[in-house]
Amino acid sequence: MSGQPSYDNAFVEQLLAKLDQEYRLRRSAESRLAEMSDVAALKEGYERKLADKDKTIAGKDKTIAGKDKTIADKDKTIADKDKTIADKDKTIADKEDEIIRLNQRLQYLLRKVWGRMSEKSKLPKDPRQLEIDFGETDLTEEERTAVKDAQEAVKEMRKVHVKEHDKLVPVRKSLPEELPRKERHVYPEGYIGHEDEWVLFKDTEVSESLEITTPELYVLRTVRHKGMLKKTKKICTAPVPVKPLERSYAGSTVLTELTVGKYFYHIPFYRQLDMFKKLGMKIPQSTVELWFYGVADLLLPLYMRIKEIILSEDYVESDETTEPIVDRDKKRTVKGYLWAVRAILKPLVFFHYHDGSRAGKVALEFFKDYRGALQVDGYAAYDILDKFDGIIILCCWAHARRYFDRALNSDKERAEYALSQISMLYTVESVADEKEMDYDHRKDYRQQYAYPIIRGLEAWAKAEYEKVLPKSPIGKAMHYLLVHIRQLSRYTLNGKYRIDNNLVENSIRPVAVGRKGYLFCGNHRAAEDAAIYYTMMGCCKLANVDPKKWMLYFLNHIHEYDNDNSRDVADFLPLNLKEKGLI
Repeated sequence: MSGQPSYDNAFVEQLLAKLDQEYRLRRSAESRLAEMSDVAALKEGYERKLADKDKTIAGKDKTIAGKDKTIADKDKTIADKDKTIADKDKTIADKEDEIIRLNQRLQYLLRKVWGRMSEKSKLPKDPRQLEIDFGETDLTEEERTAVKDAQEAVKEMRKVHVKEHDKLVPVRKSLPEELPRKERHVYPEGYIGHEDEWVLFKDTEVSESLEITTPELYVLRTVRHKGMLKKTKKICTAPVPVKPLERSYAGSTVLTELTVGKYFYHIPFYRQLDMFKKLGMKIPQSTVELWFYGVADLLLPLYMRIKEIILSEDYVESDETTEPIVDRDKKRTVKGYLWAVRAILKPLVFFHYHDGSRAGKVALEFFKDYRGALQVDGYAAYDILDKFDGIIILCCWAHARRYFDRALNSDKERAEYALSQISMLYTVESVADEKEMDYDHRKDYRQQYAYPIIRGLEAWAKAEYEKVLPKSPIGKAMHYLLVHIRQLSRYTLNGKYRIDNNLVENSIRPVAVGRKGYLFCGNHRAAEDAAIYYTMMGCCKLANVDPKKWMLYFLNHIHEYDNDNSRDVADFLPLNLKEKGLI
């Protein structure tokens, strides 16, 4: 064995492993070469695999798309359900708001029909409700002290000056001495025809009763006599008396009765014509309407003169009220408006009709040349006038109080507090009236006691407004107060200004009563003439003049001014005629 060569086992194993690896690579290469030798088959195989993969991917994509669509459908369904729920919530909220509004309106109507309409309210039973929390207000410490001092002072005024009304006991009053008397003698039973059997005493017993005679229609025949003056031998005939209306058989008394009856006593023409018919004269409705237009034309110059006088005043009040007008095209009535302007320092009132409009342009056109203080109820149509030089807008505390009075049922505590503060303002006015203060003294009195209370009420409303619903009754009351607080406080600037515009509202009441009787005006011309008549009747009432005496005097003397332009128709104002003793 020594002659044979020796081998390293490790080397041999390594060599064999390498040969085996090369053999495997060769076999693999031959196999791959055999596969690649058929290119078409290989391509087809790969394409088949790709197609299978694409098909698999497409199937997966379709599955995913289906799932996405399902999810989208579910999302849409959920969104639809959310929208439906939101719509239902909105509907429920709208219904709840409507229920609240209807309840508020129902409460108002119930009070209007059955309740006490007076806005006078007693103070709260709990005196702590009159205390104000200044913790959240923007008043300075000095202003807080001024408010509290003014409140305490007014409370003391109320204790001293506000008295309880004495209980009225019904007592029959004696009949007025100025009424004419007619005597009726009544004798003991059996006296008549047997006077010789009786002794009649001079002592008598007298009782009185009030009686009235039935109105009587009559025809006034004017007989015009002719004569000749012997010196001139000229034949003269008595002149024709001037009638109020030419070519009309209506005398001044009939025209007075009709116009005053409708626009002062609120009796429609058709009812008055029924009365005339019972007295023996049937007058057509169309004839009366022509008389109505004719008299209005006679009154027109005085009507325009009243407007001129009122607008020359430096302090007036204005308000508006509805007047139904027949619309021939629509075949129904539409809502028109009469504007009323009242002079405060003179017994004059003026009614204005402008196509039934209540737009701000009517107020702008009417007051464009006015200079002075204008007191209104807060209607937005007057807001633009506050920007004019020379015009100062005052607002009405009665309207502010009315809003809080309507909120008593919904928020009693806040409403009662506000009403108590406004009541203090009216107490200041009552004390000033009782002391018969002049304008300067009243101004100082208001600024000392009323203005601090107003300032405190404003601060309280600002603090509380954030805690209430804006559309609730108390929210609306506070909003009105805060929006108009500057105009509400301006009455303290001058002693002749009033705390509210109740005077012009009182002058408007005849219009409201009248439309309940005659219901509507037949057209715009009738409404314009109604404004003229209401102006004249209102001036008579303010001057405490009998409207029949005034109208009769006017109709009998107005034609004296036809040809004399130097005379002023203002001579016919009720107050002027009263001062001259002509009516």
